[in-house]
Amino acid sequence: MSLADILEEAASALPEDADSIRPANGDPFQLLAALDGAAAGRVLAWVLGRDAEVGVELALDWADAEGGSEVLGNLDEKALPKAGRKALRRALHRLRSQGVAVTAPATPGPVVSRLPEIEDDIAAGFVSALDPRGARLVYLVEPNPSGGARLFEVLLDESRGIVDFEIYAASRSKVRKFVRDAVERTRFPAVEATPSAIRALVARVASAHPKSRAFPRQFGEWRSKVAVVGDTPGDLAAAALPTDGDEDGLARAAELVKKGALGPWGPAPHDLANLAQERLEAQGKLEADEVADAAFWTELAEPVTGGPQADINTQRLRESAYVLWKLSQDDDARACLCAAEAFASRAPADNPVAVAMVEALLGGALESLRSRDDAAGEG
Repeated sequence: MSLADILEEAASALPEDADSIRPANGDPFQLLAALDGAAAGRVLAWVLGRDAEVGVELALDWADAEGGSEVLGNLDEKALPKAGRKALRRALHRLRSQGVAVTAPATPGPVVSRLPEIEDDIAAGFVSALDPRGARLVYLVEPNPSGGARLFEVLLDESRGIVDFEIYAASRSKVRKFVRDAVERTRFPAVEATPSAIRALVARVASAHPKSRAFPRQFGEWRSKVAVVGDTPGDLAAAALPTDGDEDGLARAAELVKKGALGPWGPAPHDLANLAQERLEAQGKLEADEVADAAFWTELAEPVTGGPQADINTQRLRESAYVLWKLSQDDDARACLCAAEAFASRAPADNPVAVAMVEALLGGALESLRSRDDAAGEG
């Protein structure tokens, strides 16, 4: 059964508390705010005895709100039915394993529950690795004024700006699980970063948002909260991992690109296919199979990775360095910083990482051209 269904039964079983239970409409935080300490204890004890699973979730939700942990601490375990005692122990164990202290007040007495005050500072931040297109997710977590936690999820891209913006409100236990899943995923895992660094990253990307595209809905309302100028995660990595233009680092970064562990980032696929076709025709090579030497790739380094794209790749490589650094891959992080310096200071044709990205980017485009040539030949 749902919490709302269980609470409707509780309202019937506890008539003295019904006028506080029903208006909450199944919302655990509104319910806690509506009940005084003694009433909250009665309702939680009844729910724990009625349905252990729902009781545990209610206890965990209340532990996130001010006054909720005291309600749990004041419960008389001996007065609960057997199922309720087991459920309460489970809830307390889960809270303590998450670092939440649950203790009764020094002087027992009624607990007056109230909504927590608004806290302006975001409490935690996370940033994911970049995908092959150059996009990444960042997360900001803060206490929710109405209880639980609020999570901001922002999809960033150096070339496309603020791609998506979502806000979620849930219990802190649910938000912790969401963040844990993001950190533990195999592809593009998230790592922790200071909230100020995350806000600085959002601010920098927002400042370069294309004028031709509107910001996602709600971003304007929350921009001052989630976007503040400062040092980004990439800035922190660069300060912590000096490179001094290491050539070995450049070679390592080029290998990461070739293995598919880094990038490649460049123009849209259809633009790449058109560019490849133009260069083939300009060189008198009308078929994709005629590309056989490294000069072809080097000559394409400037149009594919130069100009504005070089600045974009510089930032992406610095931010990639931060994620690798936090994953304890310091050598790869330094290689990214070396590559970032090369994009900022070298001509693309003299940058082995740029050439490696061209090969990776155009490999698919050339394969598409080969397929098109084969189809034309069969016709």
